Amino acid sequence: MTVRVRLAPSPTGNLHIGTARTAVFNWLFARHQGGQFILRIEDTDIERSRPEYTQNILEGLTWLGMTWDEGPFYQTQRMDLYRQAIQSLLDKGLAYRSYETPEELDAMREAQKARSEAPRYDNRHRNLTPEQEAAFVAEGRQPVIRFKIEDDREISWNDLVRGKVTWKGRDLGGDMVIARAAAADEVGPPLYNFVVVVDDIDMQISHVIRGEDHIGNTPKQILLYEALGATAPEFGHTPLILNSSGAKLSKRDGVTSISDFKQMGYVPEALANYMTLLGWSAPDATQELFTLPEAAQLFSFDRVNKAGAKFDWDKLNWINSQYLHAMPVDRLTDLLIPFWQAAGYEFDPTGDRAWLEELTTLLAASLVLLKDAVEMSQLFFNPIAFTDEAKTQLQQAGSAATLQAVAAALPSDHSLTAEQAQDIIKQVVKEQNVKKGLVMRSLRAGLTGDLQGPDLLQSWLLLHQKGQDLPRLQQALTVAQ
Repeated sequence: MTVRVRLAPSPTGNLHIGTARTAVFNWLFARHQGGQFILRIEDTDIERSRPEYTQNILEGLTWLGMTWDEGPFYQTQRMDLYRQAIQSLLDKGLAYRSYETPEELDAMREAQKARSEAPRYDNRHRNLTPEQEAAFVAEGRQPVIRFKIEDDREISWNDLVRGKVTWKGRDLGGDMVIARAAAADEVGPPLYNFVVVVDDIDMQISHVIRGEDHIGNTPKQILLYEALGATAPEFGHTPLILNSSGAKLSKRDGVTSISDFKQMGYVPEALANYMTLLGWSAPDATQELFTLPEAAQLFSFDRVNKAGAKFDWDKLNWINSQYLHAMPVDRLTDLLIPFWQAAGYEFDPTGDRAWLEELTTLLAASLVLLKDAVEMSQLFFNPIAFTDEAKTQLQQAGSAATLQAVAAALPSDHSLTAEQAQDIIKQVVKEQNVKKGLVMRSLRAGLTGDLQGPDLLQSWLLLHQKGQDLPRLQQALTVAQ
């Protein structure tokens, strides 16, 4: 059997971390089994679906490296297939038209509530006579189409994650609506639980891998596979992603969409890597860093947890930092440039390329997120303001004379090597008869406006290339005097 899995997001919002984690597990399983990963856009919710959300989903999956083998397929382009399938159920007597008004359904639910019963449809229109149907049609009622679910049915499957799962037909809420209201002789827009089954049959999906919040849909869908004369795929329901309190991760927890993670400065390799660990662990539990292809070689459902997976920002940040620290400087520079540009920093991406790569090299080991580079590098792009600590340092005895001596020793052009900078420091220490620490602290305060920051020598060389070191030393002297 060829393994065929699918991701079927609804374009009613941006690509969510939960959907993306589902994509990762599907992709890993497909690649491990040498199968296919199919992308299907479930856009039958016309009122809430938006093309910009579809674009966000496609871009997010591509950014994460979730390449698909077939698709994207769009449900709105497959309506004839769904209507034919519904008609086949009507013809077999496995579905029927149901004519209740909203008011009648509300009254039914209120009566059930008064009796302390769980809300369910009581199948009251399952066996209407032709005369009763004609009377409802004459009233102008528009029927929905319901699929028959027998209360005494038992539905079981061997879940890839949870083992044997069993449901009773009586617990499924009565006969299920599979198409919205339409004229009496027509089929209205089909609903989720029905169209996914028709799609999965048509696309020959072998395994349905999705979040555990879908587990209540599975018994209904198994009955639909049976009614349509198809073999149900295997099902695997993965654990939910939880927040720090153990509740399902939601928009209230802040960042949840993949585009938000991208804007925050996470790189796709790190986020995809972290998502593999949200509910799955490698055979070597100490291994936490791997590419998607490496994870695919190891992936199996016997190592997927049943319990929910708590989202750990600290772990994600650590993983992201490891990828940034190991990244080639040219690619890291490419990723940092948009963040610098968004911050309004002025530079020529082409003409200043060598300088930007030197700046990237200086910052790389301290980065956790790409956006961290904005604050860390502002002293190279913007005028500086002196902190109180820097002012105190500059006003110490000998500081002003030290900075004057450094300024006098600077080469007139923009070339300054690390060796030359070291020689200037040694020369000033000797001529001014001061300790090296005074020179270094004063130099840092004068060049950066602070006593903390990136490597002083490399920072000085970068500032000198832009002709910024001498003006800053002169500015610092006005504070020192």
